Order: sequence, then C-alpha cells, then structure tokens
Amino acid sequence: MSTLLKLSFGVLACTFFAFNVLGQTTVMVGGEAMYPQKNIVANAMNSKAHTTLVAAVKAAGLEETLTGVGPFTVFAPVNDAFENLPAGTVDKLLMPESKAMLSKVLTYHVVAGKYDFKALAAMLKKGKTSLKTVSGGQLTFMMNGPRNIMVKDENGNVANISTYDVYQSNGVIHSIDAVLIPK
Repeated sequence: MSTLLKLSFGVLACTFFAFNVLGQTTVMVGGEAMYPQKNIVANAMNSKAHTTLVAAVKAAGLEETLTGVGPFTVFAPVNDAFENLPAGTVDKLLMPESKAMLSKVLTYHVVAGKYDFKALAAMLKKGKTSLKTVSGGQLTFMMNGPRNIMVKDENGNVANISTYDVYQSNGVIHSIDAVLIPK
C-alpha cells in the first residue's frame, strides 16, 4: 500500500474519531464547537451563548464540582434567559453575599446522571415526569410534540430545550431558554 494511501486512511480515521467520539458528535453551541471529550465547564467556557452562566458558575465556586467525574445533566440557560429575569436579579445574584442563593439556583439546573433526549423521552413514556436536582428540588418534564421537551420548575415557570444532547466527558448539556427558579 502506498504511503499516500496509508496517510489518507490515517487522516480519515482521525477525522472520524474527532467527530464521533464513542458515538457522540461534536455540536455547535453559541457559535463554538462543544467537544465530547471535554468536561462541562471547559465546553461551556467556549460557548458565546452561555457567558452569563459561566460567570455565575465561577461566582458560585462551582467549577470544581462541574469538572468532576459525574455524570451530570445540565439544563444550561442561554444569555437571553438571564436577560429576561427582572432587572437587577443577575447583578444581585453575582454579589458575594448572595453566593449561597446563586449556588442553589445553579445546582437547581443540574441533575445527577446522564439524561440525553432519548433517556428523557423514554422516562416520560414510562410515566415518570420529574427528576430531583442536585440542589434537592424537582424539575418536571413534558413532551410538546415529537421532538420537544419542556422543563418546568417548582414555581410553574417553563423552559424549552433549544439544543439537545451536547455530550461532555462527564455528562450532557441541554441549552434552555429560561432560568429555572427553585422554591
């Protein structure tokens, strides 16, 4: 076999591996590639759609937790979701004296385990509609069409999942269009 042919096969194999790590493809979020071999925090830091969330995770001191082994499922509000909160809410949550409340709000968006679209849909089909969050609260899930799952917080606020199945080395992220608030 010629050297050029061997090299071509090598490049093809590397390309396939890069775009399909263990059956999980690279997804674009916030204009940037999210790589399945990176952890939740490393990928979120690259997303231009999640800069507010990343700043909040840092302010709450949750980087170490979210870089841990997991697996975790994160329902990650986009920047617009934070902008739609009442005026001053984000600034207040980012203050050092609000660290405990910020941590509670952020960990309310995290579920232990790996729940991609397929797992959430299967759970709903079996009649289970809620999951316990890392903060101890409950999130309720509802189907809204064949490929749309909505998430409801304990106060009745609903978020749509806008980007599904952003696989990470330590879990999966779903982008959502609203900030979920615990009781």
